[in-house]
Amino acid sequence: MGEPQAFIYNPRLAEVLEIEDLTEKEKLFTLRLERGEPLGHQPGQFVKVSVFGVGECPISVCSSPTRDHTFQLCVRAVGNVTNAIHRLKPGDVIGIRGPYGKGFPVDEMKGYDLLFAAGGLGMAPLRSLIQYVIDRRDEFGRVIVLYGAKQPRELLFRDELEQIQNVENAQCLVTVDRADESWEGHVGVITTLCPCVEIEPSRTMAVTVGPPIMYRFIIKEFLKMGLPEDRIYLSLERRMKCGVGKCGHCQINGVYVCKEGPVFTYAQIKDLPEAL
Repeated sequence: MGEPQAFIYNPRLAEVLEIEDLTEKEKLFTLRLERGEPLGHQPGQFVKVSVFGVGECPISVCSSPTRDHTFQLCVRAVGNVTNAIHRLKPGDVIGIRGPYGKGFPVDEMKGYDLLFAAGGLGMAPLRSLIQYVIDRRDEFGRVIVLYGAKQPRELLFRDELEQIQNVENAQCLVTVDRADESWEGHVGVITTLCPCVEIEPSRTMAVTVGPPIMYRFIIKEFLKMGLPEDRIYLSLERRMKCGVGKCGHCQINGVYVCKEGPVFTYAQIKDLPEAL
């Protein structure tokens, strides 16, 4: 999907409609572009967010384009710009550039069973794809969602994950590395969920988003399940910076992640050790 040049370099104004506290570090922002037009994104793409007078940072869109003319960003407060975003109030206006990058290949996924695996904040960009698939349920096969976080209090979108269980032919399994006194679910790293599911490799595509260390192990599990390398997708969204291939921050051996990704197949990047 090619983005209009004006949206790459000049920000559109967006109003903050709602703000929801998800965890101690993450907030969910619902926004609407000033003229009410859709953002025009695909699941897996990202935008550049400007807080005027403070700065700009890249953030993945965490809502599906199938959901009205608003869009959502899940923001973790980790620096000057993201902390400034956390101080915003409903009615405030920010700048949005993009969307940028290559999203998940939703057309190629039609008709396939889908295996999703998210680690920590990786659930935010993957949520856009999960919503898309649920909203167009008849276009896709079986859906399995695996999600892992360090602690129960770090889990994102817990209510939505529980609702997946009520979706036809869908399954959601959640685990934490360390349980607390209130946790009654699975305990262990995300790969310990893999033996709990059965797939048909010939009709399944897998998508994973999370920290690089997770990729090394979850991809090994996917390969052991019999999934081919070109049907395992991952996002390198954590490497994003300028979004237009100018700063070089995202470059891996000549591959500009912001322009050629952030979504890649494992087959495309398996020979780039710096990527994982």
